[in-house]
Amino acid sequence: MTGMLSDIKVLDLTTFLSGPFCTMILADMGAEVIKIETPPKGCATRGTPPFVNGESAYFMSLNRGKKDITLNLKSKEGKKIFLQLAAECDVLVENFRPGVMERLGFDYETMSKLNPKLVYATISGFGSTGPLREKGAYDMVIQGYGGVMSITGNPGEDPIRVGYSVADLAAGLYGAIAVTGALRARDRMQKGQHLDISMFDCQVALMENAIARYFATGEIPGPLGNRHPSIAPFQAFKSSTGYFTVTASTDEQFGKLCDVLEVPGFKSDPRFLTKADRAKNAPEVSSVFGRLFEGKPKEHWIERLDGCGVPCGPINNVQEVVESPQVQARGMIVEMDHPTAGKIKMAGSPIKASLTPVSVQCPPPLLGQDTEKVLARLGYGGEEIAAFKTAGII
Repeated sequence: MTGMLSDIKVLDLTTFLSGPFCTMILADMGAEVIKIETPPKGCATRGTPPFVNGESAYFMSLNRGKKDITLNLKSKEGKKIFLQLAAECDVLVENFRPGVMERLGFDYETMSKLNPKLVYATISGFGSTGPLREKGAYDMVIQGYGGVMSITGNPGEDPIRVGYSVADLAAGLYGAIAVTGALRARDRMQKGQHLDISMFDCQVALMENAIARYFATGEIPGPLGNRHPSIAPFQAFKSSTGYFTVTASTDEQFGKLCDVLEVPGFKSDPRFLTKADRAKNAPEVSSVFGRLFEGKPKEHWIERLDGCGVPCGPINNVQEVVESPQVQARGMIVEMDHPTAGKIKMAGSPIKASLTPVSVQCPPPLLGQDTEKVLARLGYGGEEIAAFKTAGII
């Protein structure tokens, strides 16, 4: 079997999180991804803890399935090699600040003349246009700019960052989606294009519910803790053995919830009669139902609610997640043999395909492990490659 993108070659000029996550998705789908790192130290994330036998777990979690070469893009020979690679690739992904690729001589206009079918994806903090285009950005900065921190946390308390790097990861996901769409368009038009993906734009897009509510009501949304602005109950409740989640988004589900809690009269209570009534009186829903849930263990409630079709579940910690039978059944933890780190585990791909299975192609690469093979494929001999090493070009 071959992967969805097994005929696609990707040139990976990315670092940190958003770009490598994008290219890792493409690698999981079967693309040949050639990651370029700067000699002698490579990507800055190789120095990010924690380490497993000297290898960064952070770097490894974002770069599986890729080939790796070192190349000094500021050198004359390095530029020449890069252009040779770009001429034979289908996709180029970079996440430098706007202007860096232009200064290197690798801007889209130049690269499209070299390779008219090249799909050229740029991922940056704020995009290539607008007053903030030059501003540097990390995940937390974008979460602040994009509004997500303003609606995360409990009312009246400090703003809270989402617990994982949602701004970086969203840009990586949108980048991978855009690349696959551009490749499909290239099949029709026989021409590549430039994709300009902004972390900030992606956060604005993910704020759909909050933005929709603002335009509909004129009110500025704020943090609601675990509650939903339009559904109640939709939150975490405390039981005698800890917290669990409950969502009753329809009248039917609410009625079943009342039956489980043995309060059938609540179904006709004017405060809780309709979905709109429950949302309007969400604090009372939270208070009244919270007192009822406190009396028994979460395991009891989850079993009862599952039995009648009311969505609910535990709040798992990371260990409970990775050891979950559902995670195991779905193959969401993959194990690989790394030449230095040994056996490593990480989250697998959530893409499940019947005809073109998505799988890990190879473990995360060592710095420059494929340099000689890639250069030999371009026609360089052993003496030339040795000279490049001596000169610091690779």
